[in-house]
Formats: sequence, C-alpha cells, structure tokens
Amino acid sequence: MTERAVKNFEVVVIGGGAAGLMCAIEAGKRGKTVLLLEKSDKVGKKILISGGGRCNFTNLFTAPDRYLSENKHFHKSAFKQYPQQRFIDLVEKYGIAYHEKKLGQLFCDNTASQITEMLLQECDAANVAVWCDAGADRIERHAPKGFSIRIGTEQVNASSVVIATGGLSIPKMGANDFAHRMASSFGLSLTPMKPGLVPFTFDVPDMQRFAGLSGVSADVIAKTGKTSFRENVLFTHRGVSGPAILQISSFWENGKAIHLDFLPDEDLLSQLKSQRQENPKGSVIKFMNRYLASRLVEKLLEKTPPLPEFGNCSDRLLSQVTAAIKDVSITPNGTEGYRKAEVTLGGVSTACLNSKTMETKEVPGLYFVGEAVDVTGFLGGYNFQWAWSSGYVAGQNV
Repeated sequence: MTERAVKNFEVVVIGGGAAGLMCAIEAGKRGKTVLLLEKSDKVGKKILISGGGRCNFTNLFTAPDRYLSENKHFHKSAFKQYPQQRFIDLVEKYGIAYHEKKLGQLFCDNTASQITEMLLQECDAANVAVWCDAGADRIERHAPKGFSIRIGTEQVNASSVVIATGGLSIPKMGANDFAHRMASSFGLSLTPMKPGLVPFTFDVPDMQRFAGLSGVSADVIAKTGKTSFRENVLFTHRGVSGPAILQISSFWENGKAIHLDFLPDEDLLSQLKSQRQENPKGSVIKFMNRYLASRLVEKLLEKTPPLPEFGNCSDRLLSQVTAAIKDVSITPNGTEGYRKAEVTLGGVSTACLNSKTMETKEVPGLYFVGEAVDVTGFLGGYNFQWAWSSGYVAGQNV
C-alpha cells in the first residue's frame, strides 16, 4: 500500500479487477506514475472466485466471433495487440501450473490466488501504487486537460483516468453501476444492458413438468433461433442452469423458447425402430435408461401415450418418443438476474471508444476497459481474456 500523501499521478485506474490490474501494470512498465484504486479490501475478488476457485484465466480458442457487441469488429484490435498466448506466457513465467479442462478452457492446477499474486507482483515491479478500501466517488474534468478523483474526503489528480469497475453482475462481490454513471456524466452512450451467462427460471407449468429433477444433469444441444451450444444442462429447484444454458442465455430473448436435444449424438428414431425388430419384448423405458438418468427419462416421456413392448410400438409412437427426448421445448419466464449472472451484456457503447486505445473519443484522457464496455464473451475464459487485452491496450496508451 503506497503512502496516501501522494496526490498527483499521471494515471489513475479505478477498479482493481482483471482489466484494471493489467492496465495499471502496463502503464507502470512505461514509466508512468500510476495509482490503482480498489473499493474493497483486496484486489481481484472476481478472479479469486472464478472457475470454482481455480480461475479459468483464458481460452485457447479466443477469437472475435466468440464475443457479443453492437460492433462485432471493435474488439479485434485489442486481441491482435494482446492475444491469449501473451497471458499464457506470463502465467508460465511465474511457474503457475495450469491445465486445459475442455473446449480450450485453461485453469490453474492449484488456486486462483496464484493469478492475483502474480498480478500484484507485476504491479510492484512496475511501481504501481495500490490503494484498497479506496472507492472513487466522482471524477471531475479540468480544462484544458486532467482530472480530479474524489475518494471519500481525499482527492487525487491525474492526467489520465481509466475506469475498470466492471458491470452489474454478482453485486455481492461489490458490482455496481459506477462505470455507467460516469460514462453518462461525460455524455457517453450506453447500450441496453441485461444479465449474461445466467441461469433460467421456470414458470409454474415448467416447474411442475420438471419437478423432482433438481441436481440432474445431461449433455445437450441447447438452441434458440439460429444459435446453439453443445454442453451440459443442470436442473435446479428454480429452473435450469449448466454451461449450455449459461451460453444460450446471452442470446435468449424474453418470451422465446429454448429447444433441448438430450441425445445429440444419436439417431434415436432409427435406434428405436431397430430395437422393435431385434427386441420386440423389450421396454422403451429401460432402453432409454441406458442413455439418461431414469428420473429424467420418466419426466421427458410423461406426456407420451402409454408405452407397450417395443414390438407393439407404431412408427408414430416411436416418433413421439424421439421428439420427447430430442426436441424438448422450454420457455423460461426470466433469469436469475445479476445476482447469479457471470457477466453484464451491454455497457459503454463501443461507438464512443477508440478500438486501438480504449480512449473515449470525446473526452481525451478518459478510458473504459473490461466488462464496463459493450463487449461480452462466451463462457469459458473469454471474458478474462477481454479484460487482459483491453486493459493492456489502455495501459499502452494512457
């Protein structure tokens, strides 16, 4: 913790999460006097809880098409300047053991605290002043340039200010609308915001339909409109979650249906017809139990007509069984909201920012990075990589 008697800095970074830490480090490496402000008692709290405490710190397959934004090209420059391998190289430099879990997702072998410790060591090496329990209250711009930042009863001055306070997701970790309020106060536009990577909740009919399945998981293809994801679904006591649901939630529109295929690799109708020939005395239910949890099979087939032995099943009945397993339609009544959302969709409009620097076009010296900006990645380390890349880019230009 740097002595707070110092009041003048070239760069003040507000927010000690992934993007803010990266930005402060890179600015410090360039010889800038840098202050990093964090309103809670320690930096990187979201890093510490991510990935079940092991931090899914990036994804091998990071590419622009894995991100949602009003401008689908905006984030390309940041990833070109700081691709995922750059962060992997940093992790390896510190000897942090990691592994690929699946689908390119990289996790620490041990604990997420290794990532925060690494970043704090980098801050120290770059002479970054880190103040915790120091939340910014407001920012004022001075003519012709420069800013003052109010921190409780204190004030610091800076030539450049970077806002890296994130979005609205997980308020219990301290998330708030500071970035959005500051953007609005400087006349910047915001795109519509909603929770992303978030579980769905059910209305009464679907709650009754899937009653008793809480805790049951299955590999599915989840689809809405033209978008689909292959991952697990998990039934909860309020609806559905799991990676497939979190992914599709970012594309879901209120009132729209989600279609689930519970046997995505199987030509189920052909298999059922083969069983009718080969095992006419067999049970459809027992056959399905080979693939899916018995409780799930029972619920999915609950509304089909009574099922006789295979030999007595008509083509129509086998088609109904197939549809009941491979085209399950659910219509969520909403989501679990920001309290369980991993990210915030939308935010500071990319139209207001320079994609090469993250500086606002209308307010020289003011930058926005990370989740505060209207760039949202898929599940699986993509949002951390956006934080590293956007933070790096701002750090090179403040």
